[in-house]
Amino acid sequence: MSFLELKDLRIHFPTDDGLVRSVDGLSFSLERGRTLGIVGESGSGKSVTSLGILGLHKGGRARISGEIWLDGEELVGASQEHVRRLRGKKMAMIFQDPLSAMHPFYTVGDQIIEAYRIHNDVSKKVARKHAVDMLGRVGIPQPDRRVDSYPHEFSGGMRQRAMIAMALSCDPELLIADEPTTALDVTVQAQILDLMRDLQRDFDAALIIITHDLGVVAELSDDILVMYGGKCVEYGTSEDIFERPEHPYTWGLLGSMPRLDREPTERLLPIKGSPPSLINVPSGCAFHPRCVFEERTGGLAKVEVPELLESEGGHLVRCHLPAERRRAIWQKEVKPNLEAS
Repeated sequence: MSFLELKDLRIHFPTDDGLVRSVDGLSFSLERGRTLGIVGESGSGKSVTSLGILGLHKGGRARISGEIWLDGEELVGASQEHVRRLRGKKMAMIFQDPLSAMHPFYTVGDQIIEAYRIHNDVSKKVARKHAVDMLGRVGIPQPDRRVDSYPHEFSGGMRQRAMIAMALSCDPELLIADEPTTALDVTVQAQILDLMRDLQRDFDAALIIITHDLGVVAELSDDILVMYGGKCVEYGTSEDIFERPEHPYTWGLLGSMPRLDREPTERLLPIKGSPPSLINVPSGCAFHPRCVFEERTGGLAKVEVPELLESEGGHLVRCHLPAERRRAIWQKEVKPNLEAS
């Protein structure tokens, strides 16, 4: 069994308007030392998945089924107290907005110290030295002084570094980063991505990067999972997704991504329409109302949910178009169009 394994995970939320199917039958696995990028538009179920792995939906209104195995332990059926003990020590998360994720009334150092002492029986003095070491390790200058600063006294990039230091303070074996560079300028983004790559190598952690930015996953990920409407629509190695993508939604994501390796001649190619409501998910293939190739399925896309099937070599695709036809469309129609834009 892999270090992390999800089997048919479903996370639904009852509301007054209906049942929100945020995650609807998601399965994947991840080994130590490898990085999985989960990409998709807002509302595709990416962040709900990460919070589900950490057990942060438990005790709420969420209806959770399926299995989450972490290093041989099943977490969906485990008690809240047991999963809470695993958070920080076994698994940790870098949140999208460190200013709201960190407590404004306590110094950055105090928050790292508290996180460390929960899982380690050490004195406050030892924990403080560890906090200073961690801040230095993530590149914060004068860590012995900045350990006594409050979150609002840090810049956005420094807050994100402090958040990473807190997440890594107990050497977690699974690290989940939810949109870790969204609010940062491009230079700081690159620094944070380099830092995360270095730290993952040092700690040999399994890393999940959740983002809508394909540039981020191209930089870091070994494997990529593309989500749409609460489901996985394509899964493969980074090379599969960028060189041999087979799902029309992935083609759309690649077409809407800025390219720095060539001079643009036209505007980016947006995906028409909007992401589906997770209360009223379209019948059949959830992507069919936005798919320019839907008519080529002979009406099947409108009425039948496609299965997630292996195309070749572990590359999985959820599409009614036959694999050979998808490859031909990519090579003859989509790829030349993207290269011309």
